[in-house]
Amino acid sequence: MDYGMPTLIELETLRENAALCQSLGLQFIELNMNLPQYTGEVFQNLDYLKELSKEYGIYYTIHLDENLNVCDFNSRVAGAYEETVYETLKAAIRMGVPLLNMHMQEGVYFTLPDKKVYLFEKYKELYLRKLEQFRNRCTEIIGSNRLVISIENTNGYLPFQKEGIERMLESPAFTLTWDIGHSHAAGKADEEFILQHKERLKHFHIHDAFGKKNHLTLGTGEVNLAEKLSIAKDTRSRCVLETKTAQSLKESVKWLQENKILE
Repeated sequence: MDYGMPTLIELETLRENAALCQSLGLQFIELNMNLPQYTGEVFQNLDYLKELSKEYGIYYTIHLDENLNVCDFNSRVAGAYEETVYETLKAAIRMGVPLLNMHMQEGVYFTLPDKKVYLFEKYKELYLRKLEQFRNRCTEIIGSNRLVISIENTNGYLPFQKEGIERMLESPAFTLTWDIGHSHAAGKADEEFILQHKERLKHFHIHDAFGKKNHLTLGTGEVNLAEKLSIAKDTRSRCVLETKTAQSLKESVKWLQENKILE
């Protein structure tokens, strides 16, 4: 089972991240496309990315922009997000990247006196049709390559999101990411749904949590880490140690070593 790290905001360059990754005995870095250093333009310089990968003995996964909304009702807006994913997929194939991680947007809602009306729920057939078109194009680009797009839980999936994810999972190009800290902070709202699709789990974001506060150092919160790591092992998933500072990451690696999980 491979362990990796997120791109840390305190480290300005990919080389700094790669050096830390190597020093901690981790196998990969999850490049975060929300950061200006890792937007789509960086994938135009694949030689440099490959060079660092070889030099430090690591590989990459990619975290797509969290604003990604391929179902936006404005076709020009949705088109820009779609093309970003398609171009990233093509670059990922050339680099041998095994996985892209994505969030599932809940979209805009109208607040009425007695409830929220989510536009993706109100216009669900259009929402699902857009998702299917996106799914089919991604599947076509990936083809027979060993690459998947893994959908991450965040604040608790809404019913229309679950229906959308199940449509996406009809393609082998799509899998699931279990972010155990987000899950805990959301009151374990997604766990039943995720475990119903356990065979599609391929990626974990591992961090501790206490109440609604997450991204904590391993061993400092109330998440049943042993249970979640056992599931990760059973599903042969990669695990990103998704703490947000170098010090917390180092302490989390130490916790894994002390608990005989990471040798």
